[in-house]
Amino acid sequence: MAANRFSQFDIGKVSTPSFVIDEGLLEKNLRILHDVKKRTGAKILLALKAYSAFSTFLLMKKYLDGVCASSPNEARLGTEEFGKEVVVAAPAYTQEHMDELMKHSTCIIFNSFSQWKKYKAIVLKNGIEAGIRINPEYSEAPSELYNPCAPCSRLGITIKNFEGNSLDGISGLHFHALCQQNADALERVLKSAEVKFGKYFSRMKWVSFGGGHHITKEGYDIDLLCRLIKDFRKKYGVEVYLEPGEAIALNAGFLVASVVDIIDNGMKIAILDTSAETHMPDVLAMPYTPEIIGAKIASKMTADEKKNFPHVYRLGGLTCLAGDVIGDYAFPKKLSVGQKLIFTDMAIYSMVKTTTFNGVNLPSISVYSPKSRKIKVIREFGYADFKSRLS
Repeated sequence: MAANRFSQFDIGKVSTPSFVIDEGLLEKNLRILHDVKKRTGAKILLALKAYSAFSTFLLMKKYLDGVCASSPNEARLGTEEFGKEVVVAAPAYTQEHMDELMKHSTCIIFNSFSQWKKYKAIVLKNGIEAGIRINPEYSEAPSELYNPCAPCSRLGITIKNFEGNSLDGISGLHFHALCQQNADALERVLKSAEVKFGKYFSRMKWVSFGGGHHITKEGYDIDLLCRLIKDFRKKYGVEVYLEPGEAIALNAGFLVASVVDIIDNGMKIAILDTSAETHMPDVLAMPYTPEIIGAKIASKMTADEKKNFPHVYRLGGLTCLAGDVIGDYAFPKKLSVGQKLIFTDMAIYSMVKTTTFNGVNLPSISVYSPKSRKIKVIREFGYADFKSRLS
């Protein structure tokens, strides 16, 4: 579908590197999430840590209830650009953080009872709801880097350290234990959370199931998710929140890049005007290999695909980091300098994690409208953006 959508305009007119957000694909995801809301009565928030391209917020707030933030800056962005609920959750807060959050939050979730006791008075005085993050001590996250329930995790309060007598003023409990997972993983996390914290749930106004729900991914069990939410609400008499990040803009954004040079050192190496290190850092951190329209990931090809995609290239970035390599890809024809490539699923995390390491420019940001079949350039970056991050 992505390839068909992009054939509707001239990709040659897109300056590179550039993130392109497809409003049609974004709205498709939002409609799926809105259907979950209608079926269950749950509230769904956008996790700004995964996607915060605020030029699309006007569309998104038609379907979602607000945002969840992890810092005063994200909270302020939510207040100024989304204008609905702003729920904040972070490992810890300074007094300076709290002073800002008083202006931009509807709810603040605390990661420890010591922090809750420290800031309880100011939170309640300002009429802001408060929550506590719990650690269900069970997760099936595919990587320890993204596992909030790993041994000695700093995220969430375990039942051993939970102060059930310190809940006065607390409106809800929050847990987050998923990472790109289906509803069956949520079901198992819920069982662990109920065993440990079930006796406290009915005392709450709401319980948040956090993020990591891959609701808009093909094959996700939406019926099971809806059943879990409805059963939980009925059993404990609480509101349920979901805080998806990736599911919001999954497969709705692309990174368009150009081949700058082609060299040979044991294999063909194409150097692009983008970079794993600066523009898609999760490629190195996760790690993973992103898909490219019209190409195959070399290590995953079948015998027949190798016949149809005989030209293998290692794609590398512009930075001086030796390991700035995106991956090895196979193409049906030889690449040429100036040729443009489209990396898929680049709206989530990649956009918010970009850096200017080595002075590499950030990719421009554009939005594609399926109605007009036109691309609108929202923002371009240059030297001033690089310099303003330094002193």
